[in-house]
Amino acid sequence: MILFPRILSTRFHPRCIVCTVCQISRRSFHRKLPRQALPPTILSEVFAGIKTKKIVAADFGKDATAGSDLQRAVSFEPLCLKEELLCKVTDPVRDCCHKVSIVGSGMVGVAIANAILFQRISSHVAMVDAFPKKLEGEGMDYCHGSVFLGDPRIEFDTDFCITSNSKVIILAAGVRQVKGESRLDLVQRNSEILKNIVPTLASYSPHAVFLIVSNPVDILSWVTWKVSGLPVNRVIGSGTHLDSARFRYLIADRIGMAPSSVHAQIIGEHGDSQVPLWSGVNVAGVQFRDILPNIGLETDDERWFEVAKEVIRLGPTVRCLKGYTNTAIGLSVADIVNAILSNSQRVMPVSTLIQGHHEICQEVFLSLPCAIGESGITNIIRMRITETEKKLFQASANMVYNVQKDVKTS
Repeated sequence: MILFPRILSTRFHPRCIVCTVCQISRRSFHRKLPRQALPPTILSEVFAGIKTKKIVAADFGKDATAGSDLQRAVSFEPLCLKEELLCKVTDPVRDCCHKVSIVGSGMVGVAIANAILFQRISSHVAMVDAFPKKLEGEGMDYCHGSVFLGDPRIEFDTDFCITSNSKVIILAAGVRQVKGESRLDLVQRNSEILKNIVPTLASYSPHAVFLIVSNPVDILSWVTWKVSGLPVNRVIGSGTHLDSARFRYLIADRIGMAPSSVHAQIIGEHGDSQVPLWSGVNVAGVQFRDILPNIGLETDDERWFEVAKEVIRLGPTVRCLKGYTNTAIGLSVADIVNAILSNSQRVMPVSTLIQGHHEICQEVFLSLPCAIGESGITNIIRMRITETEKKLFQASANMVYNVQKDVKTS
């Protein structure tokens, strides 16, 4: 009864009106008319192939707790109603302990965010991209649906400071291979992007686990490790986690079982030289090789080896049909993020430094089954594989290294 006349008093009218007009949520990039563009970002120059000066952390903000230029320019004056409604006790925690940042809001970055938010793996997601309009549209779309997602905190900005204090940083930024471009040219272009952005990201989140999704994922995981200065356990490539899921699906579809009941792994490169481990394929502990000793070999009358070849073709097939692949990779990356945040020690095939394993001498990243927890990769499983599989794995390492050896990391 006391509050109502106070709000209606003429003394409060100007302030209430001004506060209502100026109030803008930090979670969006809305500004007072006329509409202005988002702040410039060095990423635009990097993706455009423009030669820039060497980037340091200061280029992306004066400190890790500061907002973007746009966000700092907006005056956040509290509403009169808010002052009357809330009795402040303390400031809320700015960055929660399970914050996940996604660099890149293209089709893959959005699919990753969808999987993480829809499965409620994290309630704090930050997105960064070089293209402000696309980023703003995606970020606003998530914010508008936040009431249906358990009220997550969703941030988006062109400034890397938005990623500060992340637990996991997902790198889904990169360029696509253009017609006439060699694989090495693509590797070098994407390597240049990572060399520019990874050190800054690491400075804002020095304790984060970096999860690389951009292709070629094995070489870019190695580049990230080299330029970040992070321990190798905190650099993970998404690797053959998706390939193994496709492998399991195809086997399950052929025998009429649920894919989750089929246990199978693909190791090595996330690419043409990947190695299907037929020696370990089983359902309920029953090894397929005990039933069909030559399964997966060219002498196999049932031609199971065609399943492994189909796994390699599936990615290009989906890209040909819909223009890109994103849903399955988004789900597989979210699965890895879930293992990290929950400290589950689940075993999954991801890309890591395999030097010293299976007689590999080169410093390369390839996929092997790894236990994953809060600190990243905690254990690499010592696989009991056949001599044929070992030779194929070594050939995969040689193929990746022959491309990687010409990549410059400094």
